[in-house]
Amino acid sequence: MKFNTRDIDMLHGSLWDKIILFALPLALTGVMQQLLNAADVVTLGKFVGKNAMAAVGNNISMVGLIVGLMMGLSLGANVVIAQNIGAKRIDRAHTAVSTAFVLAIAAGIFFCILAEFLVTPIFYFLDVPSSVVDMAETYLRIFLLGLPAISLYNFQAAIFRSKGDTRTPLIALAVASGVNILLNLLFVLQFDWGIAGVAAATVIANVVSAIILFRVLLKAEGVIQLHLNALIIDKEELFEIVRIGLPAGIQSMVFSLSNLLIQAAINSLGADAMAASAAAFTIEINVFCVVNGFGQAATTFVGQNYGADNLQRCKRATWVSMGLSAIFMQTLCCFILFFAEEILALFNSDPEVIRLGVIRLWYIVLPELINVLMEGLSGALRGYGISLTPAVITLICVCGTRVVWVFTLFREIPTYATLMAVYPVSWFITTIFLIAAYSYHVKRLRPARK
Repeated sequence: MKFNTRDIDMLHGSLWDKIILFALPLALTGVMQQLLNAADVVTLGKFVGKNAMAAVGNNISMVGLIVGLMMGLSLGANVVIAQNIGAKRIDRAHTAVSTAFVLAIAAGIFFCILAEFLVTPIFYFLDVPSSVVDMAETYLRIFLLGLPAISLYNFQAAIFRSKGDTRTPLIALAVASGVNILLNLLFVLQFDWGIAGVAAATVIANVVSAIILFRVLLKAEGVIQLHLNALIIDKEELFEIVRIGLPAGIQSMVFSLSNLLIQAAINSLGADAMAASAAAFTIEINVFCVVNGFGQAATTFVGQNYGADNLQRCKRATWVSMGLSAIFMQTLCCFILFFAEEILALFNSDPEVIRLGVIRLWYIVLPELINVLMEGLSGALRGYGISLTPAVITLICVCGTRVVWVFTLFREIPTYATLMAVYPVSWFITTIFLIAAYSYHVKRLRPARK
């Protein structure tokens, strides 16, 4: 099988260098995706006000809920195509690429329409303060118009990742981030469109990233080339993509659902807490991007090698991914915690916002090592095609712990620090069960689909 200069041969040779080459561009892609949100938060915090900044922060969990589901579905495409490539089922890989592309368009349009109908009920549940509710709704409704582009970008990026190319999606998103920043400044400073202008800039940037990947796929060589005149939905490949991707999407949604509950609790503490959470989240999510990048590396390396029936290399790829993730993640964490106040001040100079933001960063960034195990083990299980187990564990442990915490301990001690402590506690409980599940399933693996 021929590899182009951006592909990584996951089936042969050393692992650590290839995993770094795969994971770092993927982590940077995640950072670029967050820059789209960070650009919104910074622009509004500096030029519009903390209420506008809080309005965007209020939507983070809602956006994460929808985007997480689509990203999970796209991960199913990544695994299916990677397993076909590893097993040298080239015709099936071509069919899976076509199926994934059609599914991306359909899912994006469906969730765009569904989400627009859910905006009002969600805002009612969150009890959004009247001072920010109008701005929050304006931002979210405009942002949701870009869901088809977000879906298409994520599925196309998954197609590239399945063959080891994580640099092309990174380049596309880097261009889109630049477009977003420029349009934010133009729409807010020049046209005075405020929060609507920031949302419109984000939608345009998402469209740009999707178009770039689409054009590259049309001209690509080999297994991932997209043929518009031969697009089909293959039932077998669709079933596999959904079987693996839907639980992964649900797992991402569980985090966002529990975060919606936490966001409602944050809202009860006022606009300062909302603005602080928006700024801190924009910082801390970049640490998670590193962890997630190596977790997806585990998924893809395990997927290809499982397709090639090389179980020993699957296991090595899992542990190497987690080890490298811990090293890179800890380095970034030290930098963020050391300069926490200075970084938060870039978003908003209000002393109370900075104080609360620092509290959140210490409670969430410091224990990120737990997330290394969570993402690494979940990623490896998905690479084997086992996606339901980590989703169920996450649903029960993460969501369950956070619901109980908010309605018991936080109700008794309604402070910002009490609320933030739920994050590491829920991660720790989930990781214990994931370790047990990983050990159980790895001992009982069956041959990959033929």
